[in-house]
Amino acid sequence: MLSLVEELVTDVHAACVDDRSGDILHGIPALEGVDPELFGICVATADGFVYEVGDTRVPLCIQSISKAFTYGIALTDRGTDVVDAKIDVEPSGEAFNEISIHPVTHRPRNPMINAGAITASSLVAGDTVAEQVERVTRIYSKYAGREVGADEDIYASQLASGHRNRAIAHMLREFGILEGDPNDAIEVYLRQCSTMVDCRDLALMGATLANGGRNPQTGERACSADCTERVLSVMSTCGMYDAAGEWVASVGMAAKSGVGGGIVAVLPGQLSIAVFSPRLDERGNSVRGVKACRMLSARLELHALHVARGAHSAVRDAYDLVEAPSSLQRPASDRAVLDEHGPRVRIYELQGDLLFAGAESVVREISQAAAELEIVVLDVRRIRDVAEVSRGLLGGLRATLDGQGCAFALIDPDDILRVAEAQGERAAPVPAFPTIADATVWCEERLLERYGVPSPADETFDFADHPLLSSVPQEHVEGLRAAMTPRSYADGELIVPEGDDEAGVFLIMSGRVRSTLTTVTGATRHLASLTPGTCFGDAYVTTDSPHPLTMRAEGPVELLELTRAAYARIRQEEPGLHATILQVFMFAIRDDLERSLSALASGRVAPTSS
Repeated sequence: MLSLVEELVTDVHAACVDDRSGDILHGIPALEGVDPELFGICVATADGFVYEVGDTRVPLCIQSISKAFTYGIALTDRGTDVVDAKIDVEPSGEAFNEISIHPVTHRPRNPMINAGAITASSLVAGDTVAEQVERVTRIYSKYAGREVGADEDIYASQLASGHRNRAIAHMLREFGILEGDPNDAIEVYLRQCSTMVDCRDLALMGATLANGGRNPQTGERACSADCTERVLSVMSTCGMYDAAGEWVASVGMAAKSGVGGGIVAVLPGQLSIAVFSPRLDERGNSVRGVKACRMLSARLELHALHVARGAHSAVRDAYDLVEAPSSLQRPASDRAVLDEHGPRVRIYELQGDLLFAGAESVVREISQAAAELEIVVLDVRRIRDVAEVSRGLLGGLRATLDGQGCAFALIDPDDILRVAEAQGERAAPVPAFPTIADATVWCEERLLERYGVPSPADETFDFADHPLLSSVPQEHVEGLRAAMTPRSYADGELIVPEGDDEAGVFLIMSGRVRSTLTTVTGATRHLASLTPGTCFGDAYVTTDSPHPLTMRAEGPVELLELTRAAYARIRQEEPGLHATILQVFMFAIRDDLERSLSALASGRVAPTSS
């Protein structure tokens, strides 16, 4: 199943790889020897899973992408007020190396241009340049989830050719924006820009921002949630330099590019995309990188204004049939089968808008668990909208499960998912149910059929074979049978009205009986459906109290009733048989209580119907 997303990323890679427009960076001699054909794409989810295609493990120089992460360090070390007093957050509309400062305050326009980035580097905590560089490297390593560091040859090359940056630094010192030696700020800045990473590192650095500043693989916090929000905000408006407006309109993700050929784009709470391809356009952005990000954003529906509609967490809850059985009151033999095989069925409750990141996480989780499952049910009643890419992913999940012999079903009363459509017209319809109760019963009966137990809907018991009488002496079985009256009911027919003080004890020989209760608000709550081999009314006959539930036939039902009058006669005249009956009733009451306690422990409440 994971190959579905990999296939999509591979398709985008193939669509962009033949674009050889643009040129590699010139002006930093140590970077001019890079292979222009290199091309890698990584997509990292906010929970740390990485999809990668192409040259994703080839070292690349981070260059200006570092600006976003160092800005976060400056915010952490100095606070927003101090940083804002030194650096504005307005888009400049100019190239990355323009001397873009406010005409009155002389503050750099934003931290993503060189003037703002040099200022941010000067604000990193540390008494010496070495301490500042060590802090930058340590935080970058937390973002990447591994040790990273600067390339000394690239640093030396940038230092030798960095006359414009030195001029900017001295100008900032003249205006009082830099407070120390401008050469110190330049060294910190150029060393951070010389940091070597690979495309996978960039994707995880972006995923750390998407995860609120905490690396999703290591759990280490690289940046506070508040500072992360500020970094992503500035990346959204300023990260792509004079192409920022076009980028926001077409891609819709916070992003930062670097002249080393890298781009990292972030969708908070969802994922990050990292692309590496050295050929640059006239704005200093990777040609293939920009094209790949546009395609991925469109195909995965990642534009921030689209995603802002919904919640980020798709899975609300997940459980198996042992944790949340149906309300059917089944005989002991059936319950034993379901207790053994219930973990083979898993129900996933989804919520919010099912967009790419949410669908991807659902598909990945189910795919990893599928080897141990026989039935997967998606409860989509709380889903508000479904992206087309999500339909494709779930359609692919269904195909994968089918191939593994695992059934797939939906709880989808509003037909919102339409997974069959995602697989084409010839796909068989997906079983869909209006309620979780209906789906759970269907799952249980599939398990019972699969493991050699007849379907309860078709099962009929002879009196002597009724499960409740399995331990009763033969003479008492015959005596009890003689005292019981056969009853037959059609579908929907009332068997016992709520509050009936004359109804006796009923053994279900075939068919099903539905029990309901009227709530204080007047609603009817379905409590349980009883199957052949069970009984009802036992507790109320033995205590001589009214029956508190309404009992109706679900389809044709055959019952045997021990009336209250017959029970009273046995109690008076046949103490041995009476003691046996009480024992049978106590076992039945115990089973009812255990089922009710199990339902309460699961926290899952039976549905209410009108």
